[in-house]
Amino acid sequence: MLPKDKIFPHAMLREIFEQPQAITETLAAYADGNSLREETFVAARQALVGRESLLISASGSSRHAGLVGEILFEDLAGIAVDVEYASEYIYRSTQTLKNPCFLVISQSGETADTSEALREATARGSSTIAITNKPNSTMAKLAGCSLPTLAGIERAVPATKSFTTQLVVISLLSLYAARVRGRMTRAVVESYLHELYAVPAAMEAALPRWETQVAELSNSLHSAESFLFLGRGVHYPIAREGALKLKESAYIQAEGYPTGELKHGPNALVDRNTPLVVLATRDPHAPDSILRYEKTVNLVRDMNKQGAEIISIVSEGDTEIAKLSRHTIHVPQCAEYISPLYEVVPLQLLAYFMAIGRNIDVDNPRNLVKAVVQE
Repeated sequence: MLPKDKIFPHAMLREIFEQPQAITETLAAYADGNSLREETFVAARQALVGRESLLISASGSSRHAGLVGEILFEDLAGIAVDVEYASEYIYRSTQTLKNPCFLVISQSGETADTSEALREATARGSSTIAITNKPNSTMAKLAGCSLPTLAGIERAVPATKSFTTQLVVISLLSLYAARVRGRMTRAVVESYLHELYAVPAAMEAALPRWETQVAELSNSLHSAESFLFLGRGVHYPIAREGALKLKESAYIQAEGYPTGELKHGPNALVDRNTPLVVLATRDPHAPDSILRYEKTVNLVRDMNKQGAEIISIVSEGDTEIAKLSRHTIHVPQCAEYISPLYEVVPLQLLAYFMAIGRNIDVDNPRNLVKAVVQE
C-alpha cells in the first residue's frame, strides 16, 4: 500500500513506491500460498516440453530482466539459454540454438523490434511465450503462451514496476520449469515461494529509508561525470539496469560491467568524478554467493586504496564492505536469486534523484517514448 498522505511529485517516484503492491498482485496471479497455480502454466508447459534450450529476446530494461532469467533457467531448470537483443535476432543464424522455445519480454507488448523477432521465431518453428504488461497486446496474441505481469499502468518512461514484475514472472516460470523437469522438489519450490512472498512487505518497509538515503547521497554526487555499475552473476544484469536508468533519467553516462571485468580496462576511468556503484549482497546459505562476495570484498578494498568514490548495495548486517565504501545502502537478507528484486529499487531511486537534481522531466526524458513502435 502507498504511504498515507504522501505526495508524489512525479509518476516515476509513485511507481517506484507502487512496486510492493504490483509484486503482490503478480504473485497472486501465478501462485497460491506455497504452490504454483498449475492452470496458469498449462500453455507454458506445452511451449517448453521437448525443448532443451530457451532463446530470450527483448530490448532495454526488458532485456536486463531476460539476463536475470538466463541465470535462473540455467541454474534452476537446467535449460541452456541465449539472450538476444530483439533488434538483432533476425540477423542471427538459425544454427545458434537448435529447436528452442522463444521467449519475448516487453512492457507494452507492442515494441516493433520484439514483435518482428517473435514473428520470425514463429516462422522458424519455435514455440513461443510472451511476458508483457498488456494481456491484449500484439505480442500476447501472437505468442503461443501469454504470461502477463500485473504492474498496472506505468506512466513514466523509465521502467520501474514493470521491470520488477517481469522479474517475478521470470522467477516463477523458472521455478515451474525446474519442477516439471525434475530438477526441484515441491518442498524446494515452496521455500523459494516463501522468499518471494516476503518481498512486498520487506520492500514496503525499506522504501522510506531508501528514499531518504538516496536523496541525501545524490546531493553529494552533482560533480559526477559518469558512473560505473558493477555486479557478479545474477547481480550483473541489475548493474546494467542501474546504468540504463541513470542514462535515460538523468542524462549521465553510465555503464554496467561484471565486477571482475573492472580491471580489464574500465578501471582507467575510475576517479572522484566517476563513482563506482557496487552490488555486493550475499546469501550466507549459498557457497557460490559467498565466494562472489569475497571476491567483491577484495576488489572494493583495492578500489578504496585507489581512492575511488564507492557506493555499495549490501545485505543487512554487512560491515565489511560498508567500512570500505563512501555510501552504503542495506537491502533485506534473502536468497541469492531473490536479491535482484531488492537491489534494483535503490538504483531506481538514484536515477530519479539525480534527474530531479538536474531539473529534468524524469517522467518524460528527451528523445524517448514509452513504447518504441517504429524501428
